[in-house]
Amino acid sequence: MTLLLKPITRLSLFQTHFQINNNNNPRARETSVSCSWSHGAHKIVREFDPKIPIEKAITPPSSWYTDPSFYAFELDRVFYRGWQAVGYTEQIQEPRDFFSGRLGNVEFVVCRDDNGKIAAFHNVCRHHASLLVSGSGKTSCFTCPYHGWTYGLNGELRKATRISGIEDFSINDFGLVPIKVATWGPFVILNMDNEILQKDNIDTDNVASEWLGSSSELFSLNGVDTTLTYVCRREYIIECNWKVFCDNYLDGGYHVPFAHKGLASGLSLDSYTTSDDKAFIERSLADSEKVQMEDIRLCEGVQKGIESPAYSTGRYAPNVEKAMHHFHCLLYDNLIN
Repeated sequence: MTLLLKPITRLSLFQTHFQINNNNNPRARETSVSCSWSHGAHKIVREFDPKIPIEKAITPPSSWYTDPSFYAFELDRVFYRGWQAVGYTEQIQEPRDFFSGRLGNVEFVVCRDDNGKIAAFHNVCRHHASLLVSGSGKTSCFTCPYHGWTYGLNGELRKATRISGIEDFSINDFGLVPIKVATWGPFVILNMDNEILQKDNIDTDNVASEWLGSSSELFSLNGVDTTLTYVCRREYIIECNWKVFCDNYLDGGYHVPFAHKGLASGLSLDSYTTSDDKAFIERSLADSEKVQMEDIRLCEGVQKGIESPAYSTGRYAPNVEKAMHHFHCLLYDNLIN
């Protein structure tokens, strides 16, 4: 399942505004604006205090979920640093397989070349920024649907159409922009940090530690890296900030009896087990779809409430919302350091 969490933000308009007004010195202007939103975001981060115990703590302020500068700050500090899971190895099991996606404002494509090597690139043509592919499939090259520029699965520009008369152009300078890619168990993970691109070899153990921290050994011991298999992909567009959905997942089942009555009546935690039976999987997927649609309605309602002037902060239910509080504390640490 892939969740395309659409942020409630005017980030794209904000970026366009400062880019239009920086003609005299673009780099200086961009740096100035970046420092400005970074400073504002830091101030918003500090409105939450992770040192207060959950029994007395208040939740992060609504600005964590609505302020465009805060969202931009999160993209930079959380999503564009470190490893992020974007797909499954079974999606690119054979040579020439590919899949594409989006992380924040980054459009990416992951592929396996004829020699079986996995590569990842920004899914953007170097000519006039058209997206090259969408979805997933099999291809021998990436051909821009806009003007026909063609790239190999290694990212090299193979053909640039109708460029006779162009000056100071080197085909080697216009290949696809690479993204560092690795795998762990069944997962394909990307790292947007440009510095890591300088490393030719990636140590799998280091990747696991960087991505999963102390949990990597626990997951391996329980077979997460060997026994999980890819079943299907489903995408959901949710009109809420990404943290609203995380909060919903991490409330310790608090909302289940009220929002998922069918799920609550069917749960039997004492006899919980897993199964690879096809019929069972189909039933589970159908049940999951129902619960997902219920959660979407919940999260979109919460987002509207967060944007209301009636709400600023809330409280935690200490016995069930410990995971949510822990998530907010971890996010605070990521953003403040």
